[in-house]
Amino acid sequence: MCVESTPPPPGRLTRRGVLAGAAALAGTSAVLAANAPGASAASADPATAHRPGRGGDLVVEGGTLLDPATGEVTENAVVVITGGVVRAAGRRGDVRVPAGSAVLRAHGRWVLPGLIDAHIHLNTAAEARDAVRKGATSARSGSTNFYQDIAVRELARQAPEQAPRLRAAGIFVTPDLGDTILADPDLAPLARLRDGVRSPEALRRVVEVNLARGADTVKTRVNERAGLPEQDPLAQVYDHEQLSAIVAAARRGGKGVLCHSYSEKGCHDAVTAGIRSLEHGAFVGERTLHEMRRRGTYFTPTLTAIAGLAESADPVLAERGRAYLPVLKRAVLAAHELGVPLAAGTDSSGGTVDPIGREVELMRSAGLSALDAIRTATTGAAKLLGLGSTAGRLARGFAGDVLVVDGDPLADVTVLARPVHVVRSGLPV
Repeated sequence: MCVESTPPPPGRLTRRGVLAGAAALAGTSAVLAANAPGASAASADPATAHRPGRGGDLVVEGGTLLDPATGEVTENAVVVITGGVVRAAGRRGDVRVPAGSAVLRAHGRWVLPGLIDAHIHLNTAAEARDAVRKGATSARSGSTNFYQDIAVRELARQAPEQAPRLRAAGIFVTPDLGDTILADPDLAPLARLRDGVRSPEALRRVVEVNLARGADTVKTRVNERAGLPEQDPLAQVYDHEQLSAIVAAARRGGKGVLCHSYSEKGCHDAVTAGIRSLEHGAFVGERTLHEMRRRGTYFTPTLTAIAGLAESADPVLAERGRAYLPVLKRAVLAAHELGVPLAAGTDSSGGTVDPIGREVELMRSAGLSALDAIRTATTGAAKLLGLGSTAGRLARGFAGDVLVVDGDPLADVTVLARPVHVVRSGLPV
């Protein structure tokens, strides 16, 4: 069986219905309705609502400001945010503060841009709120089963303090879609495929449906999962040709691909197929790292997730985590020393959200300097997400996303996992 003769995904009506269902599953429609007195549930439909919420006006004063891009530290700093955007940032006395502005006092504390989680699974409005409270003011989805991340993205646009600014991946391009087949009527023809989503036509179909529903990026895999004891993370599920078909379909829609990976061969196949970022990648080898540097391919190691395996009650997963973590840390340091761009991601899922500051800690423990570790969750991750001129710094024209921490993160990065205040688009969270 193939899907080559199946017509392309239809337009507005299917998109509206699918995404309204995703919003119901994610709980975002209810949150938007509750936060907009007089608004109907229909007005919260992510397929029809396009008016983003306005950011706030706020002055953050008195803290020590860190610019991750330059490493510059400014004591007794002032950050002026108007309409959710930084209008000025610098030393007190050099920055004009608008009269009557709401003020967040940060005296004795450090002020940084909000952090970016480049690999997270946000399935509900509650998870999105948890992520932003823990410091992730921007994020990239690692896919959801029923397009919930697209609904969360709309929540972030309309109520910025409720969710991170999000790049959505939609559904996972994987051989066995499982119940995800039920997410979209345009995926139904794939249920007839005896071998799953493997042919070029089927792979292209899943990518095209994803993009038709509004995905910002495409998520696929080259290896099985590390987090399931019955799977072998070194077993390869897609070859170079199949990965190339996925990348080509995504590129036709102007999108990049992030790829779940573990084995060296799998990593190399994925990178040479043209993916935008390598996820996990515990056993990535030197030849692949050199290729990543040449191509500008990002590495998102998700150290937090691998460290979490070591704490599992399942002995197979615990041993896997203990064995993989030091290998992955060595790969992170080798990548950094070669000049491969790194991005921080927690791979949080299943209702538990890890603070993105924890990933920065693990980057630091892998051998990066404190400043370089911070960059993986600010300027580095921002470039990967296409937010290089929007997020990752507190400078004029950037988003008014702020993290206030109780200590010097250049001396102790662990403070990033315990933010005292979080501001999203000028709105205190």
